[in-house]
Amino acid sequence: MTVEGPSRTEVGNYFVSNYPPFSQWKPEYVSEALAALNQPARVNDPLGLYIHIPFCRKRCLFCYFKVYTDKNASEIEVYLDALIKENELYSRTPAFQGRQLRFAYFGGGTPSYISDKQLRYLVEGLNKHVTWRNAEEVTFECEPGTIQKSKLETLKEIGVTRISLGIEHFDDEILAANGRAHLSPEIFRAYEWARAVDFPQVNVDLIAGMMGETEEKWRETVRRTIELAPDSVTIYQMELPYNTVISQDILKKGIASPITDWATRRRWLNYAFEEFLAHDYEIAGADIVATKKKTCRFIYRDALWHGGDMIGIGVSSFSHFGGVNFQNAHNFEEYVRILNEDRLPLLRAVSLTPKQRLIREMVLQLKTGALDTGYFQRKYGVDVWEEFLPVYENLVKGKLLGRHNGTIELTRRGLLEVDRFLIDFFEPELKTVRYA
Repeated sequence: MTVEGPSRTEVGNYFVSNYPPFSQWKPEYVSEALAALNQPARVNDPLGLYIHIPFCRKRCLFCYFKVYTDKNASEIEVYLDALIKENELYSRTPAFQGRQLRFAYFGGGTPSYISDKQLRYLVEGLNKHVTWRNAEEVTFECEPGTIQKSKLETLKEIGVTRISLGIEHFDDEILAANGRAHLSPEIFRAYEWARAVDFPQVNVDLIAGMMGETEEKWRETVRRTIELAPDSVTIYQMELPYNTVISQDILKKGIASPITDWATRRRWLNYAFEEFLAHDYEIAGADIVATKKKTCRFIYRDALWHGGDMIGIGVSSFSHFGGVNFQNAHNFEEYVRILNEDRLPLLRAVSLTPKQRLIREMVLQLKTGALDTGYFQRKYGVDVWEEFLPVYENLVKGKLLGRHNGTIELTRRGLLEVDRFLIDFFEPELKTVRYA
């Protein structure tokens, strides 16, 4: 394991969000996902629902999600009907009987792109089959330029408890250069409305290292975010997965990477951490700070990272259920067609071995900054420190983490670099495969 890690920002996935790597999910394993759905319901286990809304005003140059910028109102309505149908099909499976949603998450794309009328239609349809009326957390992602106060009021009425505003940056030149659809005046207006509607938790997203970023501009963005005083802030470091516009320009046109190096981005993230800590926030994970003035919960993250079930509905959505990872069809038309045939639109899957389940939870929980070894002893009968001793000893030598009684704690440096060394915990045959 190298201590310094990569400096240049090259094309490829850097951040770890699942295990085994997505490249190992195969169509021939879809039957294992269907088998998991036909098992008796585990009514005491947490269950979540992710709803993918793939529509956007523009495609950001750094975006790697499945999104569409060319769908009209009638096509959107076809898609909403497909989401409702998919939710209904899941509700029929044995594994869903008697289970209640603990969380729901509307992601994209841009969920706030759809109209109030379309939103109400979707929610009414979804709640007929699998409802979040008793859920502890319902998150809704918003792009500031698609928000009106009336839409936020609708979101509050349908049970949304946590709004996440995709601000990314406050500098209009940087927003435009990176293909964002909104500009800074829309940020302040949307945030003011979100506070007026009084959601229990308001999160904002920032990205460190967008094209055109400078030291001065990043510090100004951090300052303005602190002035807004959101309940939590998610701070991503820019990466370049293969399917972004920027990555394709690098690969096909041979241009140099326009993104600053990893050391600079980590320094900017650390600067943000220090500033937020000085203003009554605490670090809640490798990319999250939360205010100390109220209780902020991250149920979606914590349930999923502790092995909880989550079904993802929508084109290209990801699920984790009963120890099986699976993904939906990538193509809009194919996704709709399969659902019209009364079938779940599953594209590929992989069933996790007990050791892979343990590794998945361990690497994801390390991203929170601390790991309770007793949790793994109780759940898997494994002392993870001893099981992965050579890796942990190297990380201790590199001053990336330490062990304090039954807790493994990352240092600040470890937190800033965590995704770089998580691959060291992967099974030998999966350390060198393409991640996605």
